[in-house]
Amino acid sequence: MVAAATQLLTQAGVPSPRHDAVAIAAHLLDLPTLSLVTAGPPPDDFGRRYAEAVDRRRRREPLQHIVGSTAFRYVTLTVEPGVFVPRPETEVLAGLAVDEVRALAAGGVEPLVVDLCCGAGPIGVSVAVETSATVVMVDRSAQAVDLAARNARACGHPQVTALIGDVRDRDLLAGHDGRVDVLAANPPYIPLDAEPVDPEVRDHDPDLALYGGGVDGLDLPRAVLQAAARLLRPGGLLLMEHAEVQAQAVRADAAATAAFVDIRTHPDLTGRPRLLVARRAPGTGSIA
Repeated sequence: MVAAATQLLTQAGVPSPRHDAVAIAAHLLDLPTLSLVTAGPPPDDFGRRYAEAVDRRRRREPLQHIVGSTAFRYVTLTVEPGVFVPRPETEVLAGLAVDEVRALAAGGVEPLVVDLCCGAGPIGVSVAVETSATVVMVDRSAQAVDLAARNARACGHPQVTALIGDVRDRDLLAGHDGRVDVLAANPPYIPLDAEPVDPEVRDHDPDLALYGGGVDGLDLPRAVLQAAARLLRPGGLLLMEHAEVQAQAVRADAAATAAFVDIRTHPDLTGRPRLLVARRAPGTGSIA
């Protein structure tokens, strides 16, 4: 059955057909992993349920929606339709945030971390699980905020705060102005006239989490820069994901605020330049 599913998914253009065929089978058998060498006979209704699930994947429904979860660093997150599916590439951003928090904590600081455009909460939840930081997660989507809060509770961190808020709101988290040690964000950044190639993204991720506004897709990332300039303490760290082709423009936007120093681009897991790293400079900056 797995071999047949693999062939079907290959014909449908699914990028990882064998992996997905095995993952779906493991999910239906309620197993964390599945060894086809040692697996016993499946339940009587397995064939029907497996065929239905594989057909969903054949039609390019995301694997994460079918199995209901995804792995991200050291946590397993619930995933559901209507909320952006966390990507492995974002693990690099979360790792840099964790490293910064650990360094601050080693120096006696009790770090405050803000995760803007949090989606299902992969960054904020990972930081909470791996460190002792206080974490605040924010998203425009009420469904995303609810899911992020549930993921935090499921990972044993009910004290993580998840709030509905728009990064463009100049009063967002105003009580934390100048107090945030690390601000992380994976904002929408696709230009309005662009369309994702992968059906899993184009047809299933919500537009709210994809399109960044403006001709270049950078309206919301620029709003993140503005929020970071206000919220970060001097020396605080900004980490923001963006598209590969936007690296130079995002660095220029960060420099134009006069609020950041040590501005650079960091590669993601695939080696592509997709992560802005910058430090909050002393004084105040403004974004035109």
